[in-house]
Amino acid sequence: MNTVDAKRILETALICSPQPLSVRDLRVLFNDELGADTVKSLLESLQQDWAQRGVELVQVASGWRFQSRPELREYLDRLHPEKPPKYTRAAMETLAIIAYRQPVTRGDMEDIRGVTINSLVIKQLEDRGWVEVIGHRETVGRPALFATTRQFLDDLGLSSLDQLPTLDSPAAQIQALAALQEPEADDPQMSLETETPDERSDPT
Repeated sequence: MNTVDAKRILETALICSPQPLSVRDLRVLFNDELGADTVKSLLESLQQDWAQRGVELVQVASGWRFQSRPELREYLDRLHPEKPPKYTRAAMETLAIIAYRQPVTRGDMEDIRGVTINSLVIKQLEDRGWVEVIGHRETVGRPALFATTRQFLDDLGLSSLDQLPTLDSPAAQIQALAALQEPEADDPQMSLETETPDERSDPT
């Protein structure tokens, strides 16, 4: 199979796929006759082919996907004028702690924030698919250890946690996460909302 045909097959599969595809997934298209390095080379070539277009080919945590360029978001948002769901400052602070300090327990998060974290805040992040329990700390009570997910990276358009802005200040970390825009035009963006008093305490 020549390069032109192989690229066309990869391009079609990626455009038609509703989620990112890994190199392993893409090799299946060719019955594994193409090696991983060859597929990666073809993907990089495709990136160049689309370099001047409104859609770009990017690599995120789960694999490769086509997405609209960030600078075109304001135009695409006109097709979806509804307001995206907002996340409270409590949720953003909790997410920032998990993203930058993971793996962490709820107790760790509360020590850093200096307040009790409402269970609903963590549940909201879990329901969104951004955080998950990856184990338990071997201490009294074996508290759950939380970490971010591949979905979190995918939604931020990142391929690894190393691509998060390097910031020491918790406030700066929160703002950095809030500023990162999700690549999918119809996906909710992370935006801040004024925190309500009942989010500062957890009756459970």
